[in-house]
Amino acid sequence: MRIIPIDSVDAPELSDFARLTDVALRRALEPAGGLYIAESTKVISRALAAGHIPRSVLVHDRWLADLEPLLAEHPDVPVYVGTESALEALTGFHLHRGAMAAMHRPVLPPVEEVLEGARRVVVLEDIVDHTNVGAAFRAVAGLGADAVLVSPRCADPLYRRSVRVSMGTVLQVPWTRIDEWHDAAPRLHAAGFHIAALALADDAVSLDEFAAHPPERVAMVMGAEGDGLSRRALSAADTVVTIPMAHGVDSLNVASAAAVALYALRVPATSQRDRVPESSA
Repeated sequence: MRIIPIDSVDAPELSDFARLTDVALRRALEPAGGLYIAESTKVISRALAAGHIPRSVLVHDRWLADLEPLLAEHPDVPVYVGTESALEALTGFHLHRGAMAAMHRPVLPPVEEVLEGARRVVVLEDIVDHTNVGAAFRAVAGLGADAVLVSPRCADPLYRRSVRVSMGTVLQVPWTRIDEWHDAAPRLHAAGFHIAALALADDAVSLDEFAAHPPERVAMVMGAEGDGLSRRALSAADTVVTIPMAHGVDSLNVASAAAVALYALRVPATSQRDRVPESSA
């Protein structure tokens, strides 16, 4: 490995990792710079398995040996090594997972490519909380759905918190961004998808009823907590579906709702699109 001890946390070559807790700064810098942050050796491993290319790596000196086999095919990538206090001063938090990598962002695939062969997809509309986005991806991966589509104003799935909460599954599950509903709905319909919006509405059907005889291909649309789905999303839906609730609770967290709906609408494993979890992009 190309190991470089950290002499000064103000060195310009460390800018990829500077002030990681400054959300406004990172939102501006990371997409514009074409990078995202993979945190922990497990997530770095999943990013590399997905074919993503590291630009630089930051590691606590105690964790250096764990990184060596992961970076065997990337000997020219600089690996910046420092003490616990140096890393905390640089990043703004305690790096208890030992390592992180600045990864080059992959080019997002076309919507049609992501939908090809899929039977269950989740559409995240305007969800601004990165934790919820990451948790929704984890539900998609764990419950065997095929892909995720995110709206233009949805939070970045490759933001550090999203990647961490998802346990790196945002690097495994096929996903891309969709355009506004006037374009997205026709593309979903052209691919054979029934659009099911999860929302409260007078004409909604229960999830139990919908899951009893589900369409062959379903795109489940989830909205942000509080505001819920937009009128445009509800207008684009073929069916509005609601999860029956008790004790006066009207809704679930979006990731929990996604998990419940995906479980109810699951298809046999032999029917799902073949994916290799540790190597899929």
